[in-house]
Amino acid sequence: MKDNSVPLKLVALLADGEFHSGEQLGEALGMSRAAINKHIQTLKSWGLDVYTVTGKGYSLPAPVQLLDEAAILSHLHQPDLAVIPVIDSTNQYLLDRMDQLASGYACIAEYQQAGRGRRGRKWFSPFGANLYLSMYWRLEHGPAAAMGLSLVIGIVMAEVLQSLGAPDVRVKWPNDLYLNDRKLAGILVELTGKTGDAAQIVMGAGVNLVMRTENASEINQGWINLQEAGVEINRNELAAKIINSLRDALPIFERDGLASFVDRWDALDNFIDRPVKLLIGDREVHGIARGIDKQGGLLLEQDGEVKSWVGGEISLRPVN
Repeated sequence: MKDNSVPLKLVALLADGEFHSGEQLGEALGMSRAAINKHIQTLKSWGLDVYTVTGKGYSLPAPVQLLDEAAILSHLHQPDLAVIPVIDSTNQYLLDRMDQLASGYACIAEYQQAGRGRRGRKWFSPFGANLYLSMYWRLEHGPAAAMGLSLVIGIVMAEVLQSLGAPDVRVKWPNDLYLNDRKLAGILVELTGKTGDAAQIVMGAGVNLVMRTENASEINQGWINLQEAGVEINRNELAAKIINSLRDALPIFERDGLASFVDRWDALDNFIDRPVKLLIGDREVHGIARGIDKQGGLLLEQDGEVKSWVGGEISLRPVN
């Protein structure tokens, strides 16, 4: 694995958002100004926008709140956490180590080189801009018991964000968080295990905190970050609270299934009682969203009849 220790030290020096001369940085890191410039290019490849001004040096556009492993651990009810600043994918890190992990083990990162979204999509993951978090869980009752799990994760994350000062965060079936009708966070659940065996599950989540528009041209849908909505949340506190809340909620889900979460979903549902279109492959189904059932299916009303759907994705349908 590539040694990223020098670029990470460089980020820590620049994290205050002030200008630092190449000479100052070189002295602090014991290297030439030319070597500093080479590491600045690494930071740019991580999605950091580094200003270079002749006579002043280098700076970031704004201060960056870096992940603080000690601060996060101090808030966790149980440790079981890996903080890896630069990683291919937090989900993949846990998938590669499942046999060694206890349920609830979590991994967070500053930057993902190969972050994954649903349906093989890339999850855009610039350094220090968002929260990238994954957790491992073992479901003894097998893969079938995982039905509705992504909904529970969405509920927990939305409630945490609301409790930390973002009261308008909502859930979108089956696995996104929305704010002002735009995507704020995504959830990816990856599952292994055969019927009759325990299911090993890795749950990944990405929450947009301060990601800038110019850095995100490759995202193919309307999105928002908390900063744009005027919400400031401490990233370390958010990570700890999501981890603790998931570790509290998942045993309840294991015991009771989705039943005890349906009312919580309805209270958070961004699309409930609104006209939507459900996309299943090439098929498009129009109706009024009426929440979810106890299996996690989307309840869609058409011509006065409510039917449950278990696949696809929804979006708002323009009202004529």
